[in-house]
Amino acid sequence: MFTGIVEEIGIVREANPHCLLIGAKGVLEGMRISDSIAVNGVCLTVTSLGSNAFNADVMPETLRRTNLGGLHYGDKVNLERALVVGGQLGGHLVLGHVDDIGEVISVIPEETARIMRISPPAKLMPYIADKGFIAVDGVSLTIAGLDDFSFTVSLVAYTMEHTTLGNRRPGDKVNLEADIIAKYVERLRERSSRGLTTDFLEEYRFARKGLS
Repeated sequence: MFTGIVEEIGIVREANPHCLLIGAKGVLEGMRISDSIAVNGVCLTVTSLGSNAFNADVMPETLRRTNLGGLHYGDKVNLERALVVGGQLGGHLVLGHVDDIGEVISVIPEETARIMRISPPAKLMPYIADKGFIAVDGVSLTIAGLDDFSFTVSLVAYTMEHTTLGNRRPGDKVNLEADIIAKYVERLRERSSRGLTTDFLEEYRFARKGLS
C-alpha cells in the first residue's frame, strides 16, 4: 500500500525484460530485500540491494500493462516506499496495481502550475470523477476537470520539481491507477442496476441465506 507521495526520483541503470536496476539514495534507508517499492506507481519487490541501487524483478504482465517496458538506461522514475502502518497518509490509498496506460494530450502553463490533459483507456472513465483522486506514474493527483474522453490534473511547482511529471510532454505514456474507492462504488452501482435481488443482498450482507 502506498500514498502517491513520491519520495525520490531514481535513475534507471539497467533495464531488461526480466528486471530493473535503479539508482537511488533516500529510499534505500532501511530498505530490505523482499520489501515493496513503487516504481512509477508500479508495486515491485526488491530482489537485491547495493549501496546506491536496488534490483526489482518485472513480469511480462507488468510490462504489458505499464510503461516500465519502455524504460531505458538513464531514464528517471518516481520512487515511493510502502506505507508504514501508523504513518502519515498525505495523498490517497494507492495499491501500486496499475490499471492501464494513458497518453498525455497537452501540457498548458497556468501561472506557476501546469494543466496536464491525459487520455485514458475508455474502460477507466467510469472510475474518474471531478475532484476525485487518481495516481499518474505513482503520483497522487486530484482530477481538475474531465470530459467524455479525457481528464486534467494541475501540477504545482513542487510536483514538477520532485517527480518525473515535470518532464512529461504530449505523446508520453503514463501509468494510471484509479481510486480504489471509485472502483468499489462503480462495482456496487453495476450490481444494483440489475435490481435488488436476493443474491445481491446476501453478497453484501443485507440478508442471510435461508431467511425471508
